[in-house]
Amino acid sequence: MARTEGDTWDIVTSVGATALIVSAMRAVEARKPEPLARDDYAQHFVAATKAEAPIFSELLEDPAVAQEPDVQLFSSYLGARTKYFDEFFLAAGEAGIRQAVILAAGLDVRGYRLPWAAGTTVYALDLPKVLEFKARVLDDHGVQAMATVHDLHVDLRDDWPAALKAAGFDSTQPTAWLAEGLLPFLPGAAQDLLFERIVNLSAPGSRVAVEDFGAPGNQADRMSNAMEKDDGVLQRIFKSIVEEDGPPSSLWFGDEREDPAQWLTGHGWTVEATTAGELLKRYNRAPLAGEHDLTDAMGQSRYFTAVLGA
Repeated sequence: MARTEGDTWDIVTSVGATALIVSAMRAVEARKPEPLARDDYAQHFVAATKAEAPIFSELLEDPAVAQEPDVQLFSSYLGARTKYFDEFFLAAGEAGIRQAVILAAGLDVRGYRLPWAAGTTVYALDLPKVLEFKARVLDDHGVQAMATVHDLHVDLRDDWPAALKAAGFDSTQPTAWLAEGLLPFLPGAAQDLLFERIVNLSAPGSRVAVEDFGAPGNQADRMSNAMEKDDGVLQRIFKSIVEEDGPPSSLWFGDEREDPAQWLTGHGWTVEATTAGELLKRYNRAPLAGEHDLTDAMGQSRYFTAVLGA
Protein backbone atom coordinates (compact mmCIF):
# COMPACT_ATOMS: atom_id res chain seq x y z
CA MET A 1 0.00 0.00 0.00
CA ALA A 2 1.38 3.43 -0.96
CA ARG A 3 1.87 6.16 1.63
CA THR A 4 -0.91 8.70 1.99
CA GLU A 5 -1.18 12.23 3.37
CA GLY A 6 -1.76 12.17 7.12
CA ASP A 7 -1.04 8.45 7.62
CA THR A 8 0.26 7.37 11.02
CA TRP A 9 1.99 4.41 12.72
CA ASP A 10 3.39 2.93 15.90
CA ILE A 11 6.81 1.36 16.46
CA VAL A 12 6.05 -2.00 14.80
CA THR A 13 4.17 -0.81 11.71
CA SER A 14 4.95 1.11 8.53
CA VAL A 15 7.47 3.93 8.90
CA GLY A 16 7.69 3.40 12.66
CA ALA A 17 9.12 -0.08 12.15
CA THR A 18 11.98 1.32 10.09
CA ALA A 19 13.27 2.77 13.38
CA LEU A 20 13.41 -0.80 14.68
CA ILE A 21 15.40 -1.83 11.62
CA VAL A 22 17.91 0.92 12.37
CA SER A 23 18.09 -0.10 16.04
CA ALA A 24 18.60 -3.75 15.14
CA MET A 25 21.41 -2.88 12.74
CA ARG A 26 23.02 -0.55 15.26
CA ALA A 27 22.90 -3.40 17.77
CA VAL A 28 24.58 -5.71 15.24
CA GLU A 29 27.24 -3.07 14.58
CA ALA A 30 27.83 -2.58 18.32
CA ARG A 31 28.70 -6.29 18.65
CA LYS A 32 31.42 -6.20 16.01
CA PRO A 33 35.04 -6.32 17.24
CA GLU A 34 35.66 -2.70 16.19
CA PRO A 35 32.27 -0.98 15.82
CA LEU A 36 32.07 2.31 13.96
CA ALA A 37 29.50 3.51 16.47
CA ARG A 38 28.32 2.02 19.72
CA ASP A 39 24.65 2.22 20.68
CA ASP A 40 24.28 -0.03 23.70
CA TYR A 41 20.60 0.82 24.08
CA ALA A 42 19.53 -0.31 20.60
CA GLN A 43 19.30 -3.95 21.70
CA HIS A 44 16.72 -3.01 24.35
CA PHE A 45 14.28 -1.70 21.75
CA VAL A 46 14.59 -4.89 19.73
CA ALA A 47 14.04 -7.06 22.81
CA ALA A 48 10.98 -5.03 23.84
CA THR A 49 9.23 -5.83 20.55
CA LYS A 50 10.14 -9.51 20.29
CA ALA A 51 6.56 -10.69 20.75
CA GLU A 52 5.15 -8.37 18.10
CA ALA A 53 8.10 -8.31 15.68
CA PRO A 54 10.26 -11.41 16.26
CA ILE A 55 12.16 -11.03 13.00
CA PHE A 56 14.25 -8.22 14.52
CA SER A 57 15.29 -10.38 17.46
CA GLU A 58 16.65 -12.99 15.04
CA LEU A 59 19.41 -10.55 14.13
CA LEU A 60 20.67 -10.55 17.71
CA GLU A 61 19.86 -14.09 18.78
CA ASP A 62 21.03 -16.05 15.74
CA PRO A 63 24.71 -15.43 14.83
CA ALA A 64 24.17 -16.95 11.39
CA VAL A 65 21.51 -14.35 10.57
CA ALA A 66 23.74 -11.51 11.78
CA GLN A 67 26.52 -12.74 9.48
CA GLU A 68 24.38 -12.72 6.33
CA PRO A 69 25.98 -10.46 3.67
CA ASP A 70 23.12 -7.98 3.47
CA VAL A 71 23.00 -7.64 7.27
CA GLN A 72 26.75 -7.06 7.50
CA LEU A 73 26.59 -4.51 4.70
CA PHE A 74 23.58 -2.65 6.06
CA SER A 75 24.96 -2.57 9.61
CA SER A 76 28.23 -1.12 8.28
CA TYR A 77 26.27 1.44 6.27
CA LEU A 78 24.30 2.48 9.35
CA GLY A 79 27.40 2.36 11.52
CA ALA A 80 29.12 4.86 9.23
CA ARG A 81 26.00 7.01 9.10
CA THR A 82 25.69 7.00 12.89
CA LYS A 83 29.35 7.88 13.41
CA TYR A 84 29.16 10.72 10.87
CA PHE A 85 26.19 12.34 12.61
CA ASP A 86 27.67 11.71 16.07
CA GLU A 87 30.76 13.62 14.97
CA PHE A 88 28.55 16.40 13.64
CA PHE A 89 26.92 16.95 17.03
CA LEU A 90 30.20 16.75 18.93
CA ALA A 91 31.78 19.31 16.59
CA ALA A 92 28.76 21.58 17.03
CA GLY A 93 29.20 21.39 20.79
CA GLU A 94 32.89 22.26 20.49
CA ALA A 95 31.85 25.28 18.44
CA GLY A 96 29.65 26.48 21.30
CA ILE A 97 26.23 25.34 20.08
CA ARG A 98 24.02 24.37 23.00
CA GLN A 99 20.73 23.33 21.41
CA ALA A 100 20.16 20.41 19.07
CA VAL A 101 17.05 19.33 17.19
CA ILE A 102 16.61 15.75 15.98
CA LEU A 103 13.84 15.64 13.39
CA ALA A 104 11.87 12.37 13.15
CA ALA A 105 13.99 11.09 16.02
CA GLY A 106 12.54 7.59 16.07
CA LEU A 107 14.68 5.49 18.41
CA ASP A 108 17.63 7.87 18.29
CA VAL A 109 19.25 7.96 21.75
CA ARG A 110 22.00 10.50 21.17
CA GLY A 111 20.56 12.53 24.03
CA TYR A 112 21.41 9.58 26.28
CA ARG A 113 24.73 8.33 24.94
CA LEU A 114 26.77 11.27 23.58
CA PRO A 115 29.01 13.36 25.88
CA TRP A 116 27.17 16.65 25.40
CA ALA A 117 28.65 19.93 26.57
CA ALA A 118 27.20 21.26 29.81
CA GLY A 119 24.04 23.26 29.27
CA THR A 120 22.99 21.50 26.07
CA THR A 121 19.30 20.92 25.33
CA VAL A 122 18.25 18.23 22.85
CA TYR A 123 14.81 18.36 21.24
CA ALA A 124 13.61 15.05 19.75
CA LEU A 125 10.56 15.26 17.46
CA ASP A 126 8.40 12.33 16.35
CA LEU A 127 4.94 10.81 16.62
CA PRO A 128 3.59 10.12 20.14
CA LYS A 129 3.50 6.32 19.94
CA VAL A 130 7.12 6.16 18.79
CA LEU A 131 8.50 8.48 21.45
CA GLU A 132 6.36 6.96 24.20
CA PHE A 133 7.75 3.53 23.36
CA LYS A 134 11.32 4.83 23.45
CA ALA A 135 10.81 6.61 26.76
CA ARG A 136 9.23 3.53 28.33
CA VAL A 137 12.09 1.22 27.31
CA LEU A 138 14.78 3.64 28.43
CA ASP A 139 12.99 4.13 31.75
CA ASP A 140 12.68 0.35 32.22
CA HIS A 141 16.46 0.09 31.92
CA GLY A 142 17.22 3.08 34.11
CA VAL A 143 18.90 5.04 31.32
CA GLN A 144 19.77 8.63 32.24
CA ALA A 145 20.01 11.51 29.78
CA MET A 146 23.40 13.13 29.08
CA ALA A 147 21.74 16.48 28.30
CA THR A 148 18.39 18.13 28.90
CA VAL A 149 16.12 16.14 26.58
CA HIS A 150 12.67 17.23 25.45
CA ASP A 151 10.56 14.69 23.53
CA LEU A 152 8.07 16.57 21.37
CA HIS A 153 5.09 14.54 20.17
CA VAL A 154 4.49 16.11 16.78
CA ASP A 155 4.14 15.14 13.12
CA LEU A 156 6.67 16.93 10.89
CA ARG A 157 3.88 17.47 8.38
CA ASP A 158 2.18 19.69 10.99
CA ASP A 159 3.20 22.91 12.77
CA TRP A 160 6.23 21.53 14.58
CA PRO A 161 7.98 24.94 14.95
CA ALA A 162 5.20 26.01 17.32
CA ALA A 163 5.76 22.90 19.46
CA LEU A 164 9.50 23.52 19.43
CA LYS A 165 9.16 27.13 20.60
CA ALA A 166 6.62 26.12 23.27
CA ALA A 167 9.21 23.69 24.68
CA GLY A 168 11.76 26.49 25.13
CA PHE A 169 13.63 26.49 21.82
CA ASP A 170 15.43 29.80 21.26
CA SER A 171 15.65 30.79 17.60
CA THR A 172 18.07 33.61 18.45
CA GLN A 173 20.73 31.05 19.41
CA PRO A 174 22.59 28.79 16.95
CA THR A 175 21.19 25.27 16.56
CA ALA A 176 22.48 21.90 15.36
CA TRP A 177 19.76 20.25 13.25
CA LEU A 178 19.65 16.62 12.17
CA ALA A 179 17.56 15.03 9.39
CA GLU A 180 18.78 11.41 9.39
CA GLY A 181 16.90 8.80 7.37
CA LEU A 182 13.97 11.19 7.07
CA LEU A 183 13.55 12.80 3.67
CA PRO A 184 12.08 9.91 1.62
CA PHE A 185 9.31 9.53 4.20
CA LEU A 186 8.08 13.08 3.63
CA PRO A 187 5.95 14.27 0.70
CA GLY A 188 7.92 16.62 -1.54
CA ALA A 189 6.05 19.71 -0.36
CA ALA A 190 6.62 18.74 3.29
CA GLN A 191 10.34 18.27 2.67
CA ASP A 192 10.63 21.68 1.04
CA LEU A 193 8.68 23.25 3.92
CA LEU A 194 10.93 21.44 6.42
CA PHE A 195 14.02 23.23 5.12
CA GLU A 196 12.20 26.55 4.87
CA ARG A 197 11.33 26.22 8.55
CA ILE A 198 14.87 25.21 9.51
CA VAL A 199 16.20 28.33 7.79
CA ASN A 200 13.60 30.56 9.44
CA LEU A 201 14.43 29.14 12.88
CA SER A 202 18.22 29.27 12.52
CA ALA A 203 20.47 31.97 13.93
CA PRO A 204 23.89 32.62 12.35
CA GLY A 205 26.31 29.85 13.18
CA SER A 206 23.62 27.17 13.04
CA ARG A 207 24.41 23.83 11.44
CA VAL A 208 22.38 21.10 9.78
CA ALA A 209 23.28 17.50 8.90
CA VAL A 210 21.26 15.58 6.35
CA GLU A 211 21.02 12.15 4.76
CA ASP A 212 19.84 12.74 1.21
CA PHE A 213 18.69 9.94 -1.10
CA GLY A 214 18.53 12.23 -4.11
CA ALA A 215 15.75 12.87 -6.59
CA PRO A 216 12.55 10.76 -6.63
CA GLY A 217 13.03 7.47 -8.46
CA ASN A 218 16.75 7.69 -7.85
CA GLN A 219 18.73 6.47 -4.82
CA ALA A 220 15.84 5.31 -2.65
CA ASP A 221 14.38 3.21 -5.46
CA ARG A 222 17.80 1.70 -6.24
CA MET A 223 18.06 0.54 -2.64
CA SER A 224 14.52 -0.82 -2.70
CA ASN A 225 15.15 -2.71 -5.95
CA ALA A 226 18.42 -4.12 -4.63
CA MET A 227 16.71 -5.44 -1.49
CA GLU A 228 13.96 -7.10 -3.54
CA LYS A 229 16.42 -8.67 -5.95
CA ASP A 230 18.69 -9.93 -3.18
CA ASP A 231 16.00 -12.04 -1.47
CA GLY A 232 17.93 -11.86 1.78
CA VAL A 233 17.29 -10.96 5.40
CA LEU A 234 16.53 -7.32 4.65
CA GLN A 235 13.88 -8.28 2.14
CA ARG A 236 12.19 -10.50 4.73
CA ILE A 237 12.28 -7.68 7.26
CA PHE A 238 10.77 -5.12 4.92
CA LYS A 239 8.09 -7.53 3.75
CA SER A 240 7.09 -8.01 7.38
CA ILE A 241 6.31 -4.33 7.80
CA VAL A 242 5.05 -3.29 4.36
CA GLU A 243 1.32 -3.77 3.82
CA GLU A 244 0.05 -5.99 1.02
CA ASP A 245 3.53 -7.40 0.39
CA GLY A 246 4.64 -4.24 -1.42
CA PRO A 247 8.24 -3.19 -2.14
CA PRO A 248 10.28 -1.25 0.45
CA SER A 249 9.84 1.86 -1.71
CA SER A 250 6.12 1.86 -0.89
CA LEU A 251 7.11 3.29 2.51
CA TRP A 252 8.30 6.57 1.02
CA PHE A 253 7.00 9.30 -1.22
CA GLY A 254 8.26 9.65 -4.78
CA ASP A 255 7.01 13.09 -5.74
CA GLU A 256 9.15 16.00 -6.86
CA ARG A 257 11.11 18.11 -4.40
CA GLU A 258 13.95 20.61 -4.22
CA ASP A 259 17.55 19.45 -3.89
CA PRO A 260 18.18 20.36 -0.22
CA ALA A 261 21.92 20.96 -0.58
CA GLN A 262 21.41 23.32 -3.50
CA TRP A 263 18.53 25.02 -1.75
CA LEU A 264 20.55 25.65 1.42
CA THR A 265 23.50 26.92 -0.61
CA GLY A 266 21.19 29.42 -2.24
CA HIS A 267 20.10 30.64 1.20
CA GLY A 268 23.56 31.40 2.54
CA TRP A 269 24.61 28.03 3.96
CA THR A 270 28.03 26.50 3.22
CA VAL A 271 27.59 22.84 2.30
CA GLU A 272 30.07 19.95 2.53
CA ALA A 273 28.91 16.63 1.08
CA THR A 274 30.14 13.05 1.02
CA THR A 275 28.77 9.60 0.22
CA ALA A 276 28.32 6.46 2.27
CA GLY A 277 30.99 4.77 0.21
CA GLU A 278 33.45 7.56 0.95
CA LEU A 279 32.61 7.41 4.64
CA LEU A 280 33.30 3.68 4.82
CA LYS A 281 36.72 4.31 3.32
CA ARG A 282 37.34 7.24 5.70
CA TYR A 283 36.47 5.03 8.66
CA ASN A 284 38.59 2.13 7.37
CA ARG A 285 35.57 -0.11 6.93
CA ALA A 286 35.91 -1.79 3.56
CA PRO A 287 32.75 -2.80 1.67
CA LEU A 288 31.97 -6.49 1.49
CA ALA A 289 34.14 -8.52 -0.83
CA GLY A 290 32.50 -9.77 -4.00
CA GLU A 291 29.47 -8.45 -5.83
CA HIS A 292 26.32 -7.45 -4.01
CA ASP A 293 23.47 -5.38 -5.38
CA LEU A 294 23.27 -3.35 -2.18
CA THR A 295 26.95 -2.31 -2.28
CA ASP A 296 26.56 0.28 -5.03
CA ALA A 297 23.04 1.30 -4.01
CA MET A 298 23.98 2.12 -0.42
CA GLY A 299 27.42 3.44 -1.29
CA GLN A 300 25.91 6.25 -3.36
CA SER A 301 23.72 7.60 -0.56
CA ARG A 302 24.73 11.20 0.12
CA TYR A 303 25.34 12.92 3.44
CA PHE A 304 25.99 16.59 3.89
CA THR A 305 26.47 19.18 6.57
CA ALA A 306 25.80 22.89 6.16
CA VAL A 307 26.70 25.95 8.22
CA LEU A 308 24.88 29.27 8.20
CA GLY A 309 27.26 32.20 8.03
CA ALA A 310 26.90 35.53 9.79
